[in-house]
Amino acid sequence: MSETVVTPNSASNGSSSSGATDGKTFDPETFALNLARAMENTGRALSAYLQPRENGDRTPGELGEIVKTLYAVFDYWMGDQKRAADLQTRLGKSYLDLWGSAMKRLAGEASEPTIEPNPRDKRFQDKDWRANQFFDFVMQAYLLTAKWADELVRDAKDLDPHTRLKAQFYIQQISNAIAPSNFVLTNPEVLRQTFASNGENLVRGMQMLAEDIGAGNGLLKIRQTAADLEVGTHLALTPGKVVFQNDLMQLIQYAPSTETVLRTPLLIVPPWINKFYILDLKPEKSYIKWCVDQGLTVFVISWVNPDKTLGSKTFENYMAQGPLAAMDVIEKITGEMKVHALGYCVGGTLLAATLAWLAEKRRVRVTSATLLTAQVDFTHAGDLLVFVDEEQIAALEQEMQQAGVLEGSRMAMAFNMLRSNDLVWPYVVNNYLKGQMPSTFDLLHWNSDATRMPAANHSYYLRNCYLENRLSAGTMVLDNTLLDLSKVKVPIYNLATREDHIAPAKSVFYGSQFFGGPVRFVLSGSGHIAGVVNPPANNKYQYWINDSVADATLDGWLAGAREHKGSWWTDWRAWLETTDAETVPAREPGGGVMEPIEDAPGSYVRVRA
Repeated sequence: MSETVVTPNSASNGSSSSGATDGKTFDPETFALNLARAMENTGRALSAYLQPRENGDRTPGELGEIVKTLYAVFDYWMGDQKRAADLQTRLGKSYLDLWGSAMKRLAGEASEPTIEPNPRDKRFQDKDWRANQFFDFVMQAYLLTAKWADELVRDAKDLDPHTRLKAQFYIQQISNAIAPSNFVLTNPEVLRQTFASNGENLVRGMQMLAEDIGAGNGLLKIRQTAADLEVGTHLALTPGKVVFQNDLMQLIQYAPSTETVLRTPLLIVPPWINKFYILDLKPEKSYIKWCVDQGLTVFVISWVNPDKTLGSKTFENYMAQGPLAAMDVIEKITGEMKVHALGYCVGGTLLAATLAWLAEKRRVRVTSATLLTAQVDFTHAGDLLVFVDEEQIAALEQEMQQAGVLEGSRMAMAFNMLRSNDLVWPYVVNNYLKGQMPSTFDLLHWNSDATRMPAANHSYYLRNCYLENRLSAGTMVLDNTLLDLSKVKVPIYNLATREDHIAPAKSVFYGSQFFGGPVRFVLSGSGHIAGVVNPPANNKYQYWINDSVADATLDGWLAGAREHKGSWWTDWRAWLETTDAETVPAREPGGGVMEPIEDAPGSYVRVRA
């Protein structure tokens, strides 16, 4: 679960600013010296990349999968002489049209562009992409090639749906990577800055590149924010105590800020793919603080950042030592057998499985359940399906078996590649070509604070959810118990976000039908993170409500939905009270029953991958 809502602080690939000049004039001697220093730093970067591979610490990666997938596309086109000729003609005609347009412009005649970039494409915002004939020609040639490559996959008739999905993804990644905005000589803004600073930008950039590859142990770990934020000092500041811990999680209880609270406490189950403090960033953005201020007794699970010794921990272990263990502790502290349970992303998937397990065992532990961008059915799971098939999972399992865990950097890069023009290439340009240190930003700090995953748990999740879709089918087994979501009768608040590429709204909506009790489906504006972390005070975005989830499609539901400006948080708080409005005096962490272990946010969340 990883998403951002902004591009880097300075301009992205195509800002119209000219870059810092530091008041310098071009000095050929200094320029040559800086180029030599930049090449030296490039050598260090290459060494940092090669060293783990020479030691056998890195496998070849996904290159074989990419080649096999794209071969299927080219085999379709080259397998028939007429199709192959049509393929060449289509691209050749586009290039001829571009050449003719360029010649007219060179002769001083008016000429319409052969192709225009999307107005929202930040890569080509600099004025010289249009004002300068060379850069205009390069840009249009790139756009025509990228369009042709996309059509290459789209029009290949014999591809199975999964191969087509992978081919579209790989073609998009290649197209994004070869954009002229990503190279010094074909990016007008970078080129101006390089001459204006006598190449000092490249010296700084290649030094950062070497450092980032070293930090990733041979993989590029792109810095998206300056490293001057600290959990517990700048982030995750809501006062509370760690009241319990085991080898998989710490349970945090937050100090009350109201005299009375709802009788039923709130248990938040975050994803273990990322750290819980996405819900407790700076105080003005903190969902956890807002809940406390709304008169809730808030408990949050802070998952461990596992190492190899925890590699055998399973999905079942996460259920037993996560939400089930937390419910037992909460009962000891508050005297309440039941909780309002909330799960975010994969934490919501785990919570849904836990609800089904409790229902099968006839244990009444939950008053209501809230699922935030969480999937229980994976038919429409979206972009992440690119990485899911038997061969890819088997290869990943073999890698994880050796390491015991999946490194957080692998998962982070996978998420980033889903939106590479927002989360990868702008940073490549700004960091390594412009030599600019990224600014400080809490959300991007969290996005870079990846966690590892135990091999056994991750393998179970990929196979049972993404590959075999067992939870909604009623064939998932945990603790020797067959799970049936239709037996879950508790009221459910099911939130999706409209632009989510990790848990698509269509997938979340479709999953609503599998529960046996009342479901309030709510659709929020924006994406997987911004659509969830949206404080009411910001008055941003909107949410849609339709009391009926009987429509077969999300579009049908949305057609009859009412739009409300602002945050869904207030709607959720009102809904929560409809299930149990009784209040009691506020409770202090531990309740005099459990001795607090340490202050929030605890020590587990501070462990870096």
